[in-house]
Amino acid sequence: MSEEAIPVLRIKDADAAVGWYGRLGFEKRWEHRYEPGFPAFVEVARGEVRLFLSEHEGDARPGALVYLRVEDVDAVAAVFGAEVRTAAWAREVELSDPDGNRLRVGTPTE
Repeated sequence: MSEEAIPVLRIKDADAAVGWYGRLGFEKRWEHRYEPGFPAFVEVARGEVRLFLSEHEGDARPGALVYLRVEDVDAVAAVFGAEVRTAAWAREVELSDPDGNRLRVGTPTE
C-alpha cells in the first residue's frame, strides 16, 4: 500500500455530484449508506486520483479547494466551457461543483 491523501468534499446530492465529477473524468468506485435514505459517502476516481464525496454534515465544509493536475487542461476546459488562464507554473482553469467546492485544474508548463 502506498500512502496518500484523499480530500473529502461536502456534497448535498450524491447522484448529482457523481454526475458532475463524471464530466471531469471521475468514475464512481463505491457508495456507502448506513441504511436506505441515510446520507451517502462515495468514492470517485480518475486514474489514481481519488476523492471522497460526503453527504454527512460533519465531514467537511462546502467551498473547499482541490488542485488537480491533468495532462490536458484544454480538454477539461472545453467540457465545461471555461477559460484557461496561464500562470508561471501551469495553464489552469477554475471550476465549482454544484455544492460550491472549487477545483483548480492545471497542466504544468515546461
